[in-house]
Amino acid sequence: MSEPRKILVTSALPYANGSIHLGHMLEYIQTDMWVRFQKHRGNQCIYVCADDAHGSAIMLRAEKEGITPEQLIANVQAEHSADFADFLVDFDNFHSTHAEENRELSSHIYLKLRDAGHIATRSITQYFDPEKKMFLADRFIKGTCPKCGTEDQYGDNCEKCGATYAPTDLKDPKSAISGATPVLKDSQHFFFKLPDFQQMLQTWTRSGTLQDAVANKIAEWLDAGLQQWDISRDAPYFGFEIPDEPGKYFYVWLDAPIGYMASFKNLCDRTPELDFDAFWGKDSTAELYHFIGKDIVNFHALFWPAMLEGAGYRKPTGINVHGYLTVNGQKMSKSRGTFIKARTYLDHLSPEYLRYYYAAKLSRGVDDLDLNLEDFVQKVNSDLVGKVVNIASRCAGFIHKGNAGLMVDTNAAPELTEAFLAAAPGIADAYEARDFARAMREIMALADRANAWIADKAPWSLNKQEGKQDEVQAICATGVNLFRQLVIFLKPVLPLLAADAEAFLNVAPLTWNDHQIWLANHQLNEFKPLMTRIDPVKVQAMTDASKEDLTASQTDTGQAQPAGNGELAKDPLSPEIDFDTFAAVDLRVALIVKAEHVEGADKLLRLTLDIGDEQRNVFSGIKSAYPDPSKLDGRLTMMIANLKPRKMKFGISEGMVMAAGPGGEEIYLLSPDSGAKPGQRIK
Repeated sequence: MSEPRKILVTSALPYANGSIHLGHMLEYIQTDMWVRFQKHRGNQCIYVCADDAHGSAIMLRAEKEGITPEQLIANVQAEHSADFADFLVDFDNFHSTHAEENRELSSHIYLKLRDAGHIATRSITQYFDPEKKMFLADRFIKGTCPKCGTEDQYGDNCEKCGATYAPTDLKDPKSAISGATPVLKDSQHFFFKLPDFQQMLQTWTRSGTLQDAVANKIAEWLDAGLQQWDISRDAPYFGFEIPDEPGKYFYVWLDAPIGYMASFKNLCDRTPELDFDAFWGKDSTAELYHFIGKDIVNFHALFWPAMLEGAGYRKPTGINVHGYLTVNGQKMSKSRGTFIKARTYLDHLSPEYLRYYYAAKLSRGVDDLDLNLEDFVQKVNSDLVGKVVNIASRCAGFIHKGNAGLMVDTNAAPELTEAFLAAAPGIADAYEARDFARAMREIMALADRANAWIADKAPWSLNKQEGKQDEVQAICATGVNLFRQLVIFLKPVLPLLAADAEAFLNVAPLTWNDHQIWLANHQLNEFKPLMTRIDPVKVQAMTDASKEDLTASQTDTGQAQPAGNGELAKDPLSPEIDFDTFAAVDLRVALIVKAEHVEGADKLLRLTLDIGDEQRNVFSGIKSAYPDPSKLDGRLTMMIANLKPRKMKFGISEGMVMAAGPGGEEIYLLSPDSGAKPGQRIK
């Protein structure tokens, strides 16, 4: 038998400036399942993480809340830790980048890079807020796009036309922090000479460390030529001061990945049998894996391995990259209630439902994963309750009533048992490759076979026949053994279900190799329901709880009120508004994907509108003018996109379409000029 592997695993560090949501949980659940599988197999697998606790954003939020940054990150860390624990994410250590271990390691690595000639300095010109007395990062500068003239755009790219530019190219720049007009000011910055590692990175990124799609993306950057990386920020800044450089601080992305090392160092200092160098030293034979999202690939596949190489440490064995989470096929949306925080989910549903659904959808690629809430309910109820748990609930009662809970020493399905044993290596290979979806398919295929076999034997019918009691006991003992095999295969995904099943089975915590053992003449404990079906009402309650500011009153007819979502006000004269109020209206071109009647409403049509990057549901009081709503399908109109969503009798209206006319049949939807495209902003 081979020696147990030594593996260190990390997930990307959550930023200590907000709550964990279900998009974040995709990564931590995925990582946790893989770590649990390795431990299940008997390997030494250590999972560390930390809050990413530095940067201007944290400093400014703490100032706004009237607390110190240290208080803020401590509060957030407590919240994050509780969310992870309740989602059954079992870190061996969850630390913070604002820790002494990280200060020491960051300084050590920087000095090693500096002494080896990999640090450069030069003066750069940046915008400076004269009121806040601080240099402004790109995201803290707003102005008019130099390409298309759109106002209120951030300092590095335009959301309307997609142009990228330097903050100094913005017209009429303003500080997003104070509103002051920033001034240009010179400052000396420190740079990591990333081009020094071009050749190493070209080889390393093609060594199997990355998925092919990720390696191909990295190759584009390598082929274009690497640039020096700015690793410093000026005071005031919440972070670590650069050694020998007062008033200069490490940019958050320098010390954040070093936080992986620091968290492990913190664990080593409390665990005598762990040796830091055995996992991070240049000659380490341990395995090191990072699980990250595709948005931070450049930091982990270029900057990080180059820093490690230059400072004399080992590089990762693998970087496992995943895609984003969508909900119901679209970006997570606060107005639709699909921007769901981890705690909001946990307030309504079991963590294992989501763990299983993610597992059933996760491949080893970088494709986005869609959480379709209707499919979520159906799949969990069908697979976990209808297939897996169903086997135990079908068989346990007969064993308890007919044989006082004692499983007989009989295998009534040797061929099926052999099929379960034969499937184990393939399931293990799928877990190892992070192809959780394939593992779940193979496990559920076995569950289907077990259920079909039990249904064919029908112990509930045999139990009514004279002299068939021994056969019933043999069938049910076999069924419970097959259930136990499934629990072993599912344990990395469903640790709570496994613990409850172990209590019922009256066995010690199950390991992977236990699938080779057959329970015989074994006493069971009382069977209790192991999992209940998802009630769709709870899913709806979760999404309702996730919606923000949707408390507008509804009318008896469901028709929107004037100046609300739906019908335009018909008053001949409205109160005057100033120009700034008018300029705040976000008027967009919208494609009517579908128009339909609203059952029970006399005046409303339901419009499904495409505004480029998402679809919106809008109720509009134009039914009298469009008795056949299908004629609106495919037409372009204009929509106020930033109107607060309104809760109505028939659902949520997420905007307002523009129409004119005296009423009745004479209501006309306004349309843009030809050539307009969905999502374009109308000036």
